Amino acid sequence: MASSTRLAVDIGGTFTDVVLDHHGTIVSTKVLTTHEAPERAVIEGTAAILAQAGVAAAELGLVIHGTTLATNALIERKGARTALVTTQGFRDSLEIAYEHRFEQYDLYMERPIPLVERDLRFEVPERLAADGSVLLELDEAAVLALVPALRAHRVEAIAICFLHAYVNPAHEERVRDILAAALPDMGISISAEVCREIREYERTSTTVANAYVLPLMASYLARMQDGLAALGAACPLLLMMSSGGITTVETARRFPVRLVESGPAGGAILARHVAARNGVDRAIAFDMGGTTAKLTLIDDYTPQQSRHFEIARAYRFVRGSGIPVRIPVIDMVEIGAGGGSIARVDQLRRIAVGPDSAGSEPGPACYGRGGTQATVTDADVVLGRINPARFAGGKVTLDGAASHKAVMTSVGETLGMEAAEAARGVAEIVDETMASAARVHAVENGKETAGRTLIAFGGAAPLHAVRLAQKLGIKRVLIPADAGVGSAMGFLDAPIAYEVARTKLVRIEGMDTEAIDALFTEMRAEAAEVVKLGAPGAVLEEIRTGFMRYRGQGHEVAVALPVSGTIDPAALRAAFDETYARLYGRVIPGLEVEALTWILSLSEAHALPSKGLMPADVSAGTPSGTQLVVDPATGIAAQAAIYQRSDLPPGARLAGPAVVLEDGTSTIVPPGFTAKLAAAGELLIEEGAVA
Repeated sequence: MASSTRLAVDIGGTFTDVVLDHHGTIVSTKVLTTHEAPERAVIEGTAAILAQAGVAAAELGLVIHGTTLATNALIERKGARTALVTTQGFRDSLEIAYEHRFEQYDLYMERPIPLVERDLRFEVPERLAADGSVLLELDEAAVLALVPALRAHRVEAIAICFLHAYVNPAHEERVRDILAAALPDMGISISAEVCREIREYERTSTTVANAYVLPLMASYLARMQDGLAALGAACPLLLMMSSGGITTVETARRFPVRLVESGPAGGAILARHVAARNGVDRAIAFDMGGTTAKLTLIDDYTPQQSRHFEIARAYRFVRGSGIPVRIPVIDMVEIGAGGGSIARVDQLRRIAVGPDSAGSEPGPACYGRGGTQATVTDADVVLGRINPARFAGGKVTLDGAASHKAVMTSVGETLGMEAAEAARGVAEIVDETMASAARVHAVENGKETAGRTLIAFGGAAPLHAVRLAQKLGIKRVLIPADAGVGSAMGFLDAPIAYEVARTKLVRIEGMDTEAIDALFTEMRAEAAEVVKLGAPGAVLEEIRTGFMRYRGQGHEVAVALPVSGTIDPAALRAAFDETYARLYGRVIPGLEVEALTWILSLSEAHALPSKGLMPADVSAGTPSGTQLVVDPATGIAAQAAIYQRSDLPPGARLAGPAVVLEDGTSTIVPPGFTAKLAAAGELLIEEGAVA
């Protein structure tokens, strides 16, 4: 980015993180999220951090923003009243879904409720064949007849999804134009723009989700721009996408579904850069905030990618139990395990933690905002991991007695435990929940957790990182600088980017290479139109991918394609064979291969940082004090040395038990571990190393 002063903002379920990069000097702060008006916390945090840094709002060259607002609206069903207009005879495809039981032995299995109720699903006579040819012309009179019904139902947004519109969008575009003329203030999404890919249910679900959050996000982004302008900022506002790239406000308004998981994607970008700076080619990014924990596998400095994501799963770890959206996304597992996750004793007298959270309102008991239920943060206070007088750099004083009371009331008294032992139980349960999620995620992707490096960030992650690493068989943990605002830090490293997908079924043998070349030319033009809005004149990097399969299979594998030159069918077949063999250990001889979907990703050119040299060991100096910390692994309490991270010189080595303080979080170094400050500012924690 050319801008010398940039602001990054990440709205989470509990905290809103604000990071200012002023000519290379980083200043950060955390403020409680204002759920009734999320932009208010952003504007207040921005004003506070500008005042702290002595920077005028007019000096800002760029604001980059990520938010969970779209995700929360989908999960909490707080989006717009949405109607679906679809091909006659297909109004129930949204409810039929995959036609299978994702939990076949559960007699009380609950399916996700569609975002559009049946009374708001309208059918229109029209029909396209699979090749895009018209079998039945669009009945425009039937479209106009929908207008009174849409008004009567007080519809706020419309999703249009016709059969085979991914091949020929003409009918969808015509219906959009008719309805937009009759209902000029209506938010309208068409599948040919939102998700131009095969598979009727996923395409419909994605388009509906986009329409469902479109009015909410458009209003929110307008308020954000007005609020920044009122401060005196006249710079562009860019939005983080779930793919790890950033895009313009205009694109975000049209396709808000692409902002789902935007905050966690920023954390994965940060972890990628940390991995590159430290030469770690196999890592797990661990982001734990106030409401959720996210884990991402990183191999060869690249976070795992996916084109399928499920929102609001009815069964936490079961695929197919949520609302599917087909968008480019960094593949991660997300669970309800954060600092605000509520602890209780269940009917079997077991300690349970989450997924419900105290959030920022009322927050954990120690916040003194009316919360009375024990949370993970309260357990950490009782264990001595958090010093109530030094929370958030001393800007917020916590009520330690309230944490003690909440832990005893919610857990200790019921199970006959002392406060420290009850808090240890809460910490162990939440850590094991995260470890289990990481193991499942790795197995589902044919990988393992042992032998990797854990890169931890977010307000709560450095408190729990080493214990989580122990459970996963990991011996090295990296805590980046300003870890408490890690996702927002990642926004500053993200490139302007956009991805376009098209479905065009072709057999590799005898394929029309000129038609595929023309398709990619069209896709590049569409992507470039978006990218150049945010990065005019920038050098662009292009990645092409083909989703291919043996003829007769139901799913595809992603095959990397050359960017330049005409596609060679023989080389394409060889690339598919190599990819298939790597994934499944063999190829199937004698079967035809076909390509179904083509992907083009275009991004502003960006390079990963080079590996830095580890500095020689130096003394960490004299601790600023000590505090009693309980080690959850053993239950033993010991006096831990306290260090200010900002006072540690490069190469500083210290032995556990220790606590390393910074404004956004605290890092726990347990007994038997040592920590060393790398040249780039990361804190490397290793098991068994000698100080």
